[in-house]
Amino acid sequence: MPTDTSVAFVRTAEIPPSPPPASETGIVKWLRENLFSSWGNTILTLFSFWAIYVILTATVPWIVNGVWTTSSLAACREVLQGEVGACFSVLTERWNQLLYGFKYPVEEYWRPNLAFLLLFAAAAPVLFFDLPRKLLIFTALYPFIAYWLIWGGSIMIPIVALLGFVAGYFVFDRFGKQSFAQGFFGAIVAAFVVWWLGGFLIPDTEDTLLPAVPSRDLGGFMLNMMLGVTCVSLSLPLGIVLALGRQSKMPLIKGICVIFIEFIRGVPLITLLFVASVMLSYFFPPESTVDLFLRVVIMITMFSAAYIAEVIRGGLAALPKGQYEAADSLGLDYPQAMRLIILPQALKISIPGIVNVAVGLFKDTTLVSVISMFDLVGMIRGPILASTEWNGVYWELLSFAALLFFIVCYGISQYSQWLERRLATDHR
Repeated sequence: MPTDTSVAFVRTAEIPPSPPPASETGIVKWLRENLFSSWGNTILTLFSFWAIYVILTATVPWIVNGVWTTSSLAACREVLQGEVGACFSVLTERWNQLLYGFKYPVEEYWRPNLAFLLLFAAAAPVLFFDLPRKLLIFTALYPFIAYWLIWGGSIMIPIVALLGFVAGYFVFDRFGKQSFAQGFFGAIVAAFVVWWLGGFLIPDTEDTLLPAVPSRDLGGFMLNMMLGVTCVSLSLPLGIVLALGRQSKMPLIKGICVIFIEFIRGVPLITLLFVASVMLSYFFPPESTVDLFLRVVIMITMFSAAYIAEVIRGGLAALPKGQYEAADSLGLDYPQAMRLIILPQALKISIPGIVNVAVGLFKDTTLVSVISMFDLVGMIRGPILASTEWNGVYWELLSFAALLFFIVCYGISQYSQWLERRLATDHR
């Protein structure tokens, strides 16, 4: 039957889409775009795989064959019988010294543990600002609670310290609106007056509720955490004050801040720690006995504040001049402009730098081991390796210390990245 081919055919149904090529989907696409996109990347990828293979073949048997139940290095070697394996028994035997030092009372371990758990509750309203602002009350009370939990002694010591800060806050709130410098120095004077008067209320006998623990008995990773949290918390507001002071139009204030920042940044931290250990006590009244922990906190805080001040100064300089003019056009005074407009933007810009300083500061707390403070590294270098049972165990102990510091520093880094994404309000 003849067919009429002169009539054009119009398709009534759409052809289903064809699947993409195998090289453009799934794991193959990811490998091609990320690992083998060019000859140079292919060579680097193959070299990286080879390096990872070499490292894993050396470390995995050492970890898998590790011994956890012996009481000395010699017993570990007897169990291994010449095979490759780690002696993790030093961690199970000396875990309490690595975490708490060798002098902190064993029956009082619950006190620093409780203080550590309460730290998360106190830091949450500051780190995650979507939480109710009423929780900041506990954040303000936490330092005094943690002090009493860890050190013990008379409960009047943290109460008097709290009253001093409360008095300073009210003085600053009263006079800081007129002049920031007047309110700041007035708050310091008010706090010292309350502390001096409150010293007569502290009894000579120790409170029996929590036995007192001297600072020299603190040690292990607990000491690193205490120094890191305390110094970072104190150095951030001090760094803000120094950054603002360096930009001040008053020559005296600006000169003091510049000299302080440049001098501290030009001196190694280990030198300042030796000053804190030997010389700083000479700057206090002869009858006063300033604790070594407090002296170290002062020096590390000053060192960190100088670097944070420069980071924040960079954030202030990065703001366009129009932001300052906008604050002036709204009729805001200097404290209001800084609190409501300038500092929030400058601190957002400075987040990476501040986190970098905080991470470096936390790692630098290990330097206190050179002034006979037995932190985590000090415990490893001192009492543990000096003992006859574990003399010669290095990789296991140092790897454990590296793991603890990595967990904390990685957590800080991940939080900073989340905060940057959370505050990313710029137009893109």
